Amino acid sequence: MDLTFVIIVETLYAVASLVLISAGLAVVFGMMKVINLAHGEFMMMGGYVTITAVGLGVNVFVAMLVIAPLVVGLIGLVVERLVIRHLYGRLVDTMLATWGLSLVFIGLATMIFGNTTTGISTPITGFAVGNYQINGYNFFIIVVSIVLVIGIYAVLRGTRAGLIARGAMQRSDMAAALGYSPDRIYMATFFCGSALSGLAGAVLAPLVGLVPTSGGAYIAKAFITVIAGGPALIAGLVSSATSFGVVSQVFTFAISPVFGEVALLVLAVILLRAMPQGITGRLFKGKL
Repeated sequence: MDLTFVIIVETLYAVASLVLISAGLAVVFGMMKVINLAHGEFMMMGGYVTITAVGLGVNVFVAMLVIAPLVVGLIGLVVERLVIRHLYGRLVDTMLATWGLSLVFIGLATMIFGNTTTGISTPITGFAVGNYQINGYNFFIIVVSIVLVIGIYAVLRGTRAGLIARGAMQRSDMAAALGYSPDRIYMATFFCGSALSGLAGAVLAPLVGLVPTSGGAYIAKAFITVIAGGPALIAGLVSSATSFGVVSQVFTFAISPVFGEVALLVLAVILLRAMPQGITGRLFKGKL
């Protein structure tokens, strides 16, 4: 029974982590069709903002949940105004531009923070379940991911701003004809996506040693999760994260963490081969 509880918690944590690291990319790529190769660096910046804020005496939860998303969102706003806005509809150019931005961010972070590993301790202690030890911070990540998914769904489905954003992404000409500025909507959407990336990096910062190249550890999983999810933002994010998280943890506990990572990649290949348009392109058509 103890082992079963541990497996369930770790599986939920794996799913929640994938949701968290992929949410910002899902908003930017899923809604705007912008391939942001600097997504991992936005997460890295969220982690550094959190560590810096905590070092200045700010409460760790305020730093993670408020300051980091706001700062990274503002950085994303500057990036969108200076670079991304000129490249909408040009996928290859956007990829090259954001890849260049990722190198710039890594260089700036190295100049400011150095190339040594830094981090903060988890603000929630672990506890024992029988003969097993569980990291209490994992529950916090699970709760944050659930609240995040519910929040995104509520905004996109139940608010005027969300309906306008969804409409503009599908038919920007119609949105402009109705008096809404697609340019401002794209700007606000990229800000939100960047803020979500900063939030993910901030929340995960206590679990990892942070270096300027940390973003590279997240970008592949984030893209796999978003692309395998398909066109529906929420349904695709949750369904692909759940599939990958469960399979990864099953092989991790059954064999080893290395096989868990391999199983995730193999499943991604199988899903994309069987469902080229993603999970929601086949199973959840019409869902948000």
